[in-house]
Amino acid sequence: MNQHTPLRDLLDSSGPLLLVPDAVLLPEGPAADHAVVVADGVFTAVGPTGELVGRHPDTTPVRLPGHLLMPGFVDAHHHLTQSFGAALAFGEPSEIFRRVWVPLEGALDEESAYVAAKLAALEALRGGFTTVTDAGTRADVDVDVIATAARDAGLRCVLGLVCNDQDGPAPAGPGVLERAEKHLVRYEGDPLVHASLAVSIPEAATEETLRRTAALAAEAGAVVQIHVNEHLAAVERSLLTHGLRPLEHLHAIGALGPQLLAAHATLLTPRELTLLATTGAAVSYNPVASAWKGNAVAPATAMAERGIRFGLGTDGTRGDGFRLAEAAEFAQRIAYGLAAGDSSCGAGWTWLEHATRGGADAVGLGARTGTIAPGLAADFLLVDVTTPELALSRDLPWELVRRGNRDQITAVFVAGRLRTWCGGPVGWDGSALVRRAAALAEATVSRAAVTRAHPTSARARAAVAGRERSTAR
Repeated sequence: MNQHTPLRDLLDSSGPLLLVPDAVLLPEGPAADHAVVVADGVFTAVGPTGELVGRHPDTTPVRLPGHLLMPGFVDAHHHLTQSFGAALAFGEPSEIFRRVWVPLEGALDEESAYVAAKLAALEALRGGFTTVTDAGTRADVDVDVIATAARDAGLRCVLGLVCNDQDGPAPAGPGVLERAEKHLVRYEGDPLVHASLAVSIPEAATEETLRRTAALAAEAGAVVQIHVNEHLAAVERSLLTHGLRPLEHLHAIGALGPQLLAAHATLLTPRELTLLATTGAAVSYNPVASAWKGNAVAPATAMAERGIRFGLGTDGTRGDGFRLAEAAEFAQRIAYGLAAGDSSCGAGWTWLEHATRGGADAVGLGARTGTIAPGLAADFLLVDVTTPELALSRDLPWELVRRGNRDQITAVFVAGRLRTWCGGPVGWDGSALVRRAAALAEATVSRAAVTRAHPTSARARAAVAGRERSTAR
């Protein structure tokens, strides 16, 4: 038993918890001498420590010296069943979904889809994400496999059902819209899984399906996830087909509104920014994906200024909430801030806001999670602020964005339950999952008809060395 075990045992409790950290991260900033009460999966009270201790005399306070209690991160865009091929995207040009992701997901069976999704969920939890938004899988399995994987891992999941009907063979069985209606009610009352609809790209569905899925989602209070204005090729295809850019096309057919979660939206005109602002549509800003395989960086600081709703998404690149927030700020600085002489680029708090509360709002869960407040789900992190990176902080929001890392996360809670402790899952064997995933990934990638434009880094280096030797001769 190590020195942390007694504290872990106190936290891994089904009863009410009165947690007393050094500070609580509220929307207005870190609040010292504050505590929270967690019961039945939600925050039942948040306020000054003395006041809460006095109001709950029968609950023993759990002191958390050296820790910040903050909202869990919300991943606004993920592909949980693509985890087996994460490294296949390295060095690849944009629009790789046809060459890599479609064949990879097509090679998944029920077990491999479950293990891939649970592996991605574990990585997300280790990185401080308490919610992920899955954009739908093309694997030929019941989408409930992904729901089960997320639930078993202890991760909150906004689960997309792909509603494509103009992208290859039509789905078997009931029509797309009938399947969409059933999916939207399938998880009613589920504490962790929340239904969403998805269309891969606008041209993957008929105009009628785009309109109807938008209406169904709006009625159900859900979101429709669509990759929009991500790559130059997609914009050009839309211009040639419709005479409009993808976002303009969605607006023209009546599919643009608060129910839309536009993934990426990196290539936006001033008019399209106005459309987003006036219709209330939300965006998933995915800065790491832009760096790894994109054509541009979404103008997130401009979105913030215009009041456009947006969250931060990983796109399955890496599951570290702090590194995602840092990438969000860094990408804005490189793409826009340096040229304009903007030394602030969101002042730190902007990226924490949109990694948590803003992200929850963008994915349709703003009334359920994303903030430390009474009545909201107890989805939160305990962050060690005594590390060399954070101990000398004079501006904690900036420090969390610039110097935070997942190894500073002591505990992750979702729906009031301890889900990870010092990076390891609580209540199940993470090492066994990783071993099984490694075996299944090898077999899955081997049978998938993946086409890559670039070799592995080792082969690329060998090719460079070969050219250098030839030149030397």
